[in-house]
Amino acid sequence: MPVRPEPQRSLVVRTEHLDPEAETWLKERCELLHAEVDSKEFAAVAAEVHGLVVRTYTIVDERLLDRLPELRVVARAGVGLDNIDVEACRRRGIEVVHTPDANTQAVVEYVTCLLCDAIRPRLTLGEPVSRTRWSEIRSEVCGAWQMNELVLGILGFGRIGRRVAQVATALGFTTIYHDLLEIPESDRHGASPVSMDGLLAESDVLTVHVDGRDANHGLLDAGIIGRLKSDVILLNTSRGFIIEEGPLAAWLESNPTALAILDVHATEPFTEDDPLLGLSNAHLAPHLASRTTTALSNMSWVVKDVWRLLQGDSPRHPAP
Repeated sequence: MPVRPEPQRSLVVRTEHLDPEAETWLKERCELLHAEVDSKEFAAVAAEVHGLVVRTYTIVDERLLDRLPELRVVARAGVGLDNIDVEACRRRGIEVVHTPDANTQAVVEYVTCLLCDAIRPRLTLGEPVSRTRWSEIRSEVCGAWQMNELVLGILGFGRIGRRVAQVATALGFTTIYHDLLEIPESDRHGASPVSMDGLLAESDVLTVHVDGRDANHGLLDAGIIGRLKSDVILLNTSRGFIIEEGPLAAWLESNPTALAILDVHATEPFTEDDPLLGLSNAHLAPHLASRTTTALSNMSWVVKDVWRLLQGDSPRHPAP
């Protein structure tokens, strides 16, 4: 009796990092190749790729899709889909999947840490100091405000915004939010809905958590930024393109008691011509909010939906 040939295994390419455990899991089921989209290795197999796994910096657009005639699934090992043209994929019968709740805890912890950094100055000593210097330090290192004296505003009250509200309310902030949707009171975690005007006028701290829809590009423009409190603490851990950086830089120069803490940027990595560089009241971080071992692992397990789709099953987390 003739031996049937083994069925050909699906080819999946990952362009960015995957957690080793998730990578091993997928390798047991598929052919898995690591290759950046502009590499020779990618070009050599493009016509045979069935699945594509990306993170933040791989752009999946019409141009890339034209190179992948056998592609069946694009997986974003993360939450936002700003780098993937979902409509273009769907027109071609390609499903897009992601991990919508994979990094919520990590981002909320990070925002909380940024709040502590901004509001409660801290200092550690590496050597003994004199009694006089000890007293001077205790006089100099003193927070101007407690959290229960401040209003924290949340722009965008989705999954992360709501968790931030839960933490902020527990810490004592008066918490307000603005969102396009009506949020049931049971999901507000003590936060009060306000208009955009109210959010800008009342927030001592404003943290941004909006999604990547086209209407949010440049949402915080010169007109919006100019309506912030002159001593506001502005946090952005959502998307860099939400804030127009030139107007923000000009406004920060004119309002030296304000502080912007930005984890995301219009261009990543930002370059030497970034208008915010060199401003003492602009703190720029290299996109770290989701960087915990657990969150990175959670995001990597998008590979399970890749396998489901390649097997002909329905994914658990299709793109909206």
